[in-house]
Amino acid sequence: QVQLIESGGGLVQAGGSLRLSCAVSGGSFSTYNFAWFRQPPGKERAFVGAIRRADTSTFYADSVKGRFTISKDNAQDTVYLQMESLQPEDTAVYYCAAAQSWVVFTTTNAYNHWGQGTQVTVSS
Repeated sequence: QVQLIESGGGLVQAGGSLRLSCAVSGGSFSTYNFAWFRQPPGKERAFVGAIRRADTSTFYADSVKGRFTISKDNAQDTVYLQMESLQPEDTAVYYCAAAQSWVVFTTTNAYNHWGQGTQVTVSS
């Protein structure tokens, strides 16, 4: 029932910033945990970060910790991924995901709702 639509991707130079948005509709926003995953070309989809429903605590992959920040706006039913100090290795399709449970949250199998993805390309 819930629908996720990512936006905000694009081309950015190394060292630059982008903010991705995940608009949520068709469900009760407050009942979901959210995560961001990314899939570089030729590689597996990997965990980027997550925000817990219960207490809004956030968790990040080591590769992005200190550079990326996940947040949500309950009034807008939107989840954000603020990306700073982008590097070419951050180039990937970025996906928003949602689940009502909080189990093994760094794996794709933990999430049963996914957006269509948005491309982020970082040039050197």
